[in-house]
Amino acid sequence: MTKNILIPGAGGFACINAIKSLRSVHYSGKLISTDANPLSAGFFLADGYYLLPKASDPAFMEKAMTMIKKEKIGIIFPTSGFDIFPYAQHRSDLEALGVTVCISDSDTLDICCDKERFNETVRSEFPCPQHYQHPEQIDRFPVFLKPRFGKGSRNAFLCEAQRDLDYYFSKYDAMIIQEYLPGTEYTVDVLSDLSGQAVYAVVRERVAVKEGISFKGRVIIDEEIEAMAMRLANFLKLKAASCIQLRRDREGALKLIEVNPRMGGGTIMTSLAGANIPYAMVKLCEGEIIQKPQIRPMMILRYYNEIVIEDKES
Repeated sequence: MTKNILIPGAGGFACINAIKSLRSVHYSGKLISTDANPLSAGFFLADGYYLLPKASDPAFMEKAMTMIKKEKIGIIFPTSGFDIFPYAQHRSDLEALGVTVCISDSDTLDICCDKERFNETVRSEFPCPQHYQHPEQIDRFPVFLKPRFGKGSRNAFLCEAQRDLDYYFSKYDAMIIQEYLPGTEYTVDVLSDLSGQAVYAVVRERVAVKEGISFKGRVIIDEEIEAMAMRLANFLKLKAASCIQLRRDREGALKLIEVNPRMGGGTIMTSLAGANIPYAMVKLCEGEIIQKPQIRPMMILRYYNEIVIEDKES
């Protein structure tokens, strides 16, 4: 039986990517998108949509459960960096309704979304940027300053000198300081099974980035990066889809930057290269054994598209 899929975060690229990926294989189940913003593009690409409170709102889960029952949702995708938390916390309630929650466990989400805790958890096993606890520890500029709990490169700053660091460090709370990595940046889209075992990884070189989203990307074959990403996914027990970010330092060595325990904003590039992760997640939920598909290296350029909505207020 073809299952209806809930794809949260309709205002984000990950939701739109998931919908486009499933449309490309003519998926016959109903696709339902949700968001707290009524002007979310993903609303108008899905088969149906619901305006929900923000995930932090106490009313969120009650309204979400009502919608899930009404639409007979069978699978929940990890496309929103906010909604993943309440859905993971209520996994047992959702599973009792017959819903497969394609989201990592709450402990894993907490590690990945706290950059300080993430660094402490993985740095003994994986190469990470040098991490400074306090500004006075810095012995070399430039350095990179970013929020401990940030998303989408918001309030992230390259500090060329001490005065830059002092200014931003005093202006924002809960910031972390790391070594600046000037080399090539990569995102690795990883598919894991629902027990937390990595299935395959696809590497994308981030050629041009706007607000944390890759607008020009190159899908490549790199066995070293693939192996590191899969080992990290297993180490953290990531489930379903995730994206891992790495960058090369001044000497060209790979350093692990962070992990998003959800689909990334450039997942469509991986689908176009031959690895349709959204559709593979559906097959995992159906009990199929997934093999890594043949990847076609390619450069992908992205552009804006328009959705016209009738303006009832004018």
